[in-house]
Formats: sequence, C-alpha cells, structure tokens
Amino acid sequence: MSAEAEGRSAAERFREKQHLGVQPLGDLVATIEQATGIDVAVLDADRNEHGLTMRDPQRGAVFIGVARTRRPMRQRSTLAHELGHVLFGDVAGGAAGTWSDRSPEEIRADAFARHLLIPAEGLHGFLDERRGPLTQSALSDVVQRFLVSPAIAAIALGQAGYIDAATKQEWVALTAPRLATRFGWSDQYRALQDESDQRRAPQRLLARAISAYAEGVLSVQAIATLRGITRQEAEAELREAGVVPAERPLAWADPTELPDADVDLTALDTALDGPDHDTESPDVTTRGNG
Repeated sequence: MSAEAEGRSAAERFREKQHLGVQPLGDLVATIEQATGIDVAVLDADRNEHGLTMRDPQRGAVFIGVARTRRPMRQRSTLAHELGHVLFGDVAGGAAGTWSDRSPEEIRADAFARHLLIPAEGLHGFLDERRGPLTQSALSDVVQRFLVSPAIAAIALGQAGYIDAATKQEWVALTAPRLATRFGWSDQYRALQDESDQRRAPQRLLARAISAYAEGVLSVQAIATLRGITRQEAEAELREAGVVPAERPLAWADPTELPDADVDLTALDTALDGPDHDTESPDVTTRGNG
C-alpha cells in the first residue's frame, strides 16, 4: 500500500472511530485532546518551526506542540500532520516534524492530514449539487468550509476529479487571505488568525492546575504563567468563574484543639519551700587599661 493510501485509510479509520462523520472539524486542538488523551499546546516558537511531537520513553506519554501563527490553515494542517505521526508510531524521541523532508513517513503524514481535514465523501457531499466547471469561488467555499489551505483544497479537488492538473497547479499557488478578501469572508479569516496566534496550554494540565489552585496548594501565578497572561488577568477570570482558593484553618493554631497538659510541679514546690541557699555573687576579675 502506498503512503498516500495508508494516510487516507488511517484518516478514515480515525474519523469512524471517533464518530466524526465526514463533516468539517472545528477546534482541532480539542478534537485531538478529547479523542486521544494527548496533551496539545500552542507555543511561542521560531518562525521556521511549525510543529513537533515528543514522547516520554519512561511513561509513554505523548505531547504535541504547534507554533503560534497568523496562518491558521497551516496550523491546522500541522496539528493533523503531527497526529498522523503519533497514530502511525513515527515518534522516535522528540524529532520535530517538518514539511521539507519527503520521507515516506512525511508523505504518509501529509496524506493523513489532508484526508482528515477534507474527507473525499464530505467534499462530494458539499460540491455534488454544483453544475459546470468549478471556479475560484468554489475553491474559496471549500477553503472556508473545511478550514484548509488553498493548496490542500486544490489537491483534494484534483484527486476527486473536480479539476484538471493545470487548474490544480494554478490554485495551489493561491493564498487563504487572498480568497477571503476576494469572496467576502475576511472578517472570519481575521478571527481565525487571532485564535491561531494565541498561546494555549494543554487542557488537562490546565484543569489540574486550576483544581490545585482551588484547593489552595497552587498559586495563581502558576496558572498565569501556564496560560501566558498576567496574574491579575488570571485571578480576575478565576474569580468571575467562582474559583477561589479554599481557606484551610490550621488545627494546631486553634487553642481549643490543644490537649490538656498534665504537669507535676511537686518537685518545684519542694525546692521553693526549702532553706535559702548562699546567693553571694562569685568573684569577678575585671581587667582595665589604667
């Protein structure tokens, strides 16, 4: 089986197992975290770093990280690409996934990402009512609906037989911002940009941190650092949500909780009632300079 076929088959199995149907996927970070239990984070990173997957060899835990970016479609593709590496067991100790290495594993992860984000059956259901050759307006609709890059959309349209090779080659060079502006959904695209350019902590980790804060064993600063916001912002959000640290009285600080003391003072009374002892001060020798 080719890398392309393996990627498509795995994407179809993943959608079926997670009951995702053939509809567009919304919040991909939440989808991955809920479906797999893998921690996903959106991080500050160098502009050349798109995503990486790390595995803890001792615990077997897997972590996916993607970079903040103003290119939301690329971020979604990177997330799906890294998920493909995880499902195929390609993670070998923290190597970053790149789109320039055209190894069979990378080609397979590319195919998985494309078919996960824009399944062929979903594409047919979306376009089959249209008549005549597709135009750039149709390409824009596909990009907007499935939230993929024009390049991924063009490849999918070509594989599904909707466009010829020359049209695919032309459309691959287009950009999402250009289509959004041309066909009237630039406001939506800017909202997507703002979302993909925000840091995002793994949900399970953040949930555990908030629980610890509510129990009074973790500072609000730790949560602020985890989220990349100020302490004041974190505290205000938590307070508004009704999350405040529990006040835990210290049992040893309450006098009513102290045990009764049983002290025998007989020996002290005897000593005090006895004859006076010689209390003359001992000789003290002083040394002066004169």
